[in-house]
Parts: sequence; structure tokens; C-alpha cells
Amino acid sequence: MHNLGLLFDVDGPLASPVSRTIAIDSIVSDLVTLATAGVPIAFITGRSDAFIRDQVISPLLDNGLADALAGEHSRMFGVFEKGASWAPIGSHGMSEVTVDESVALPEPVAREIRALVASDFSHTMFFDETKRAMISVEQNTDVAHDAYLADQGRFNDAAFAVLVRNGLGVRYGERESPDSAGAVPFRLDPTIISTDIESVQLDKDRGAERALGYFESLGPLPRLWRSVGDSRSDYLMADHLHAAGYEVAHVDVRPTDGILERPYRVIVEGELIHDEAGAAFLSYWVDKLQLR
Repeated sequence: MHNLGLLFDVDGPLASPVSRTIAIDSIVSDLVTLATAGVPIAFITGRSDAFIRDQVISPLLDNGLADALAGEHSRMFGVFEKGASWAPIGSHGMSEVTVDESVALPEPVAREIRALVASDFSHTMFFDETKRAMISVEQNTDVAHDAYLADQGRFNDAAFAVLVRNGLGVRYGERESPDSAGAVPFRLDPTIISTDIESVQLDKDRGAERALGYFESLGPLPRLWRSVGDSRSDYLMADHLHAAGYEVAHVDVRPTDGILERPYRVIVEGELIHDEAGAAFLSYWVDKLQLR
């Protein structure tokens, strides 16, 4: 077993934030190479299981993942919707998905947000029908980013009002509206291409804990880990690893948003960002472990 484990956010480090697909071929081949070598790999993402199945696992299977995960030491796992659902990934692809219904938003609220998008915002964004627990509204791929950003703030305000009107406690930035019990169990979390409406219990440290628990059930874990992401919240993956006593560094593929101060090393890939930085990171480790 190589002394390396990997936790990846998907949008940014692996999938292009423009095309929402894995656009760099070497990312696919290097992931398969590392999986073949027995490196445990987890995808810790806010994306749905359907997105990961179609946009990540499918191209990996087309490029040899089935053989890569056929070995007894191979380990791959997916945590979706920031920890609301999860599934092992094996030689036949993604196994049955487990959903934590305790963190799901009420269906009437989802229906109202869906209707809001259809009536007022469909020219710049769409309602993600694949989410099982959270609500996500995402930029249309054929819309200029500036046009999306111009609407995103208005959508966020309107969505906040929907949750308040339905009696749900919700936080959005500095704004907070508790429910009748004084609790605030949900939040609006805007990203560069979407707004997620989600339980406050969901985040990348929860996903990292879930993935490590699965990997540990299959055998001893490496001591050296790398987490890779493009958002400040992605540092939480490395936070969990560091607190658990592992040797960890976090790879920030969008450092212009601000590199966070942490007790572990933060790595940037020179001037490269997003999936180009992700591709460089993977290439480095394939070479370092002499897997070519």
C-alpha cells in the first residue's frame, strides 16, 4: 500500500466549472492509475450522486476503473450533497446510495423554490432535480457568468423569504431568521456557479469523516493525506484529517479567494487554477509514486 490517501472536491479540481465535465483527459487516466495502485480516493462534493455517476464515474469506467477497483486493496468512495448521501464505488460503478433523510428540506419548500426558478429566474439558472436532501439552483451553462451573478443575489433574497414564510430557521450571510423554537437548522450557501440551500449539519468535514470511516473498515489507512478543493469550505476536509492525527496538506486550486491560515501546509500549483491545477497535482503523484 502506498502511503497516500486523497480527498477531492469535484467542481474545480476535477470538473471544469465552465463545462461541468472532466475536460482534461489526464485527470481521468491519472485517477485510474492511482486507484489501480491502491490509493484510497474519495470524492467529497456538494454534487448529487447522479452527477458523480454520470460525469465522474462513467468516464473512469470507460478508461479502466473496473479493472483498477478489482483488486482487494482498491478503495474508492463518494460523499454527495456535503454528506447528506454516500456510496461505495467499486468495479461495477457506484453501489446503492444511502441518504440521511434527517437533513433533508421539506418537499413543499423544494416545490416552491422550483416554481420560483421557473417563473422568475429560468433565463439564468436551473433547479437541480437530482438532489435528494438539499436544494441547489445552478447557473445555466449557456449564460455568461456576469449575467448569472446579476440574478443570483435576487434569487438568494427570494429563496430566503420562501424559507422564512414556511417557518424554517435559515441563515444567509449575516442575515438570520430562527424558527418558532429559536433554531436555525438551514442556510443558503452561494458558490460561483450555484446556490445551495442545505442543513447546517452538512459540510466537507462531515464528508471526510464518512469517507475515512469507510476506508478504515476495509483495512489500514495511509498516514499521508491530501485534500483538494477550490472553496474555503474545502479546507474542512484537511481540518478533519489534521484533528484525527494524520499528516495532511490541502491543495487550494483557487487561491485568489484567499489562502486560509492553517496548522498544516497549504499547496498551490503555481499559476494554475481549477482543473488545470487538479491535473498538475495528479500528475505529480503518479510520477512521485513511479506509476507511469
